[in-house]
Amino acid sequence: MASRTASSSPSAARSSALRSSTLGITAGLIGWFVLVEIVSGILQGYYVPLFSDIVIALDIHDSDVNWFEAAQLLLSALVVPVLAKLGDMYGHKRILLIAAILTAGATWWLAFAGSFWTFLIAWALQGFYVVWLPLEIALIFERGREQNRGVSLTRRAAGLLVVGLQAGAIIGALAAGRIFAATGGDLTLTLIVPAVAVTLVAVVIWLWVPESTPQPGRSLDTWGFVILAWGLLLVTSALAWMRLIGELGLGAGAWFGVGALLVVGVLVLVGFVLFELRQQDPAIDIRVLARPDMWPVQATAFLIGISLLGAQGPLSTYAGTDPSLGYGLGLDATERSNIIGVYLVSLIVGAVLFAITSRRASPRVVLIAAALLVGVGYTLFLPFHLELWQVLLNLSIAGLGCGALVGAMPAAAAAAAPLGQTGVASALTNTTKTIGGTFSSAVFGVVLAGGAGVVASQTAASLGGYLTVWAICAGGGFLAAVLLLFVPKVAFSDAAEVSPSAPLPGR
Repeated sequence: MASRTASSSPSAARSSALRSSTLGITAGLIGWFVLVEIVSGILQGYYVPLFSDIVIALDIHDSDVNWFEAAQLLLSALVVPVLAKLGDMYGHKRILLIAAILTAGATWWLAFAGSFWTFLIAWALQGFYVVWLPLEIALIFERGREQNRGVSLTRRAAGLLVVGLQAGAIIGALAAGRIFAATGGDLTLTLIVPAVAVTLVAVVIWLWVPESTPQPGRSLDTWGFVILAWGLLLVTSALAWMRLIGELGLGAGAWFGVGALLVVGVLVLVGFVLFELRQQDPAIDIRVLARPDMWPVQATAFLIGISLLGAQGPLSTYAGTDPSLGYGLGLDATERSNIIGVYLVSLIVGAVLFAITSRRASPRVVLIAAALLVGVGYTLFLPFHLELWQVLLNLSIAGLGCGALVGAMPAAAAAAAPLGQTGVASALTNTTKTIGGTFSSAVFGVVLAGGAGVVASQTAASLGGYLTVWAICAGGGFLAAVLLLFVPKVAFSDAAEVSPSAPLPGR
């Protein structure tokens, strides 16, 4: 017995040393990615306080700012699946670095853009940063898979990345106005700051992020991505046009055009599904998407996008509505930004709580609880919305759930994906979340515009419109919780990872 112990000790020591070394590498990798996500958050929060000054500098109307968001969302929906698939094929670090360089170039262009169209193009191209998080998740998962703990490691890491993302958004929002004042109102100098930050992050990725091991024998389904791009373009264009109808009050002919675009877009997407089912190495593996541990995750990302991306505009306008109408909070721009700040903090807390609780509880149960929090938070808006403390409480409850889900969705998709498809599976959660946000933004614009009235020379949406928005957000949270019940109980855990991964298509 003693000789057996002695002989096995060196092997055990080597195994322990290897494990400690790998853990150290992974921890360092997560640290670099937290830094990358801080910069990603800065990009998302930095420009919002400057929009009024950007409008003046470009000599455009306030409503034209909506085109910036629409263009960037559209570009990200189109390019993220392609870049993620290229990451699976050629290495996730390589594509992450390319995306960071493209984002840096676009951010520098923004600083010196002097017209609406040049600013719009640069703003759209800056949307390449959206693929950063899915590629980071894929890199972490591949490193963790070597230790048979890719699922749990990725799940906890995703929570930390979301903390970095939201912290960066807060830093960006707080820093922008102060830097603008410190530069004496020089907009170009102010916009150079995020450009420098993205450039430095590209250097960090180049020097310190290790490469994943790409799967050999893969191919890019070019026609599949072309068909997908056209389908997404038609659907998102229909939704953007729907939003404009609500804002401009256009007639029935415009609605016919929206319906036609939407129907054609859906038909193209159906054709995409049929085309992909015949491919050996498809752009998006439809059979993987149909698995019980994958389709609820993607559906949840869509439903959470409704409240996470679509409800923030209505929240801001409600907070600024004159309470003399019988509803609204009557807050100025600074006070409204404080509400958004509280919401961002609740997202951070939710992400941290998910990372902690998912170690001890079933990740599936935690995800269901998080979706329920989103539903409960927005349901509370229906009876309780007249006082500031009520709005903050409701928003904080919903924010806890959203924060947990934002980190969990890419990690859960990566855990459910076969070997060699983690990047595109993670990226699809961003695409579906974006489509959910675009869809809800268009619907909410129509709902609120339909109930607009004129009081004291100010336009204000009706209370019924806001109640409808909150009810839709609540319904999305509760429906997501129901869909997650269909996920197998062992999903998103290291136990599920032990089973052999599904083979690549055609193999």
